[in-house]
Amino acid sequence: MIDAAHGGNGIDVATELGIENMLDLSASMNPLPVDVKKIVARHLDAIYFYPNPTKARDALAEAIGVESGRVLLTNGGSEAIALVCAELGSGWVNEPDFSLYKRHLTKLYRGAPLFKSNPHNPTGRLAIDTEKADVWDEAFYPMATGKWTRGDTDSGSIVVGSLTKLFACPGLRIGYIITPDNDLCTKLEQRQPLWSLNSLAAAVLPELLEAVDLPQCASDIALLRRELVDLLKTFGLEPQDSDANFVLVSTGPHSTGPHSTGRTLYDALALLGVLVRDCTNFGLSGCVRIAVPNSNDLLLLEKALNNVVFQ
Repeated sequence: MIDAAHGGNGIDVATELGIENMLDLSASMNPLPVDVKKIVARHLDAIYFYPNPTKARDALAEAIGVESGRVLLTNGGSEAIALVCAELGSGWVNEPDFSLYKRHLTKLYRGAPLFKSNPHNPTGRLAIDTEKADVWDEAFYPMATGKWTRGDTDSGSIVVGSLTKLFACPGLRIGYIITPDNDLCTKLEQRQPLWSLNSLAAAVLPELLEAVDLPQCASDIALLRRELVDLLKTFGLEPQDSDANFVLVSTGPHSTGPHSTGRTLYDALALLGVLVRDCTNFGLSGCVRIAVPNSNDLLLLEKALNNVVFQ
């Protein structure tokens, strides 16, 4: 089986298979992001200076609607999760859920602080209003709702997020933590290495925030998600209901011809130049998570599915 330990490794898989152009639908980025490259190009001189995240933090806090002292910018959502886990030490995760929580927690036991993703990863469903957690991961929440946050810090929860998902720029590394009070934010900042957020990310973030229209973004993604679901159903696949910019799909044995009989849908699509997210490390063997593509990429997915032999 082709290595599928995590999403977003399209270049590695393409190299392994000798495929020149791989459509990567494994990492669930925004299919219709603002033009990040154009904005970055205006701030390249930032690389000559040590980073100062103050303006970027203030801009994000204003966008979210919380005071700056409760916001900490991080080196992607992964650092946000690692810092919170280090501060809390112990925690609990109801499976299936994102694997990084368990990776960074020192102890796992029921009754410890509960970590949850919202929308849930990998099913894509939004948490119901009465659902509670001590730590909420809202990496995909803006794209699902058109809002920055559900506001769980008001009831004492910690919220982590990933702007690299919203702006489809994982290499830029911009994550954040929202805390219920300033003291906890200060403690988390003291755990963070100096200059964790790079200068380029700090320089471009205020302009990125000005450029994004969250309600329109969520609306456009919902339409594209409907098109993806309809396409998958025409091939007899069964995508689960989702509120996010990805869908979870149960799969069976598939092949792409006499040279690959019995391969999974993940392998079959990868051989045809489309990478989806195998969900085995979520504890969901036989399932894949497929990011919502833009209209052009949907056509490429359809072309690949037309060449998969469904058994």
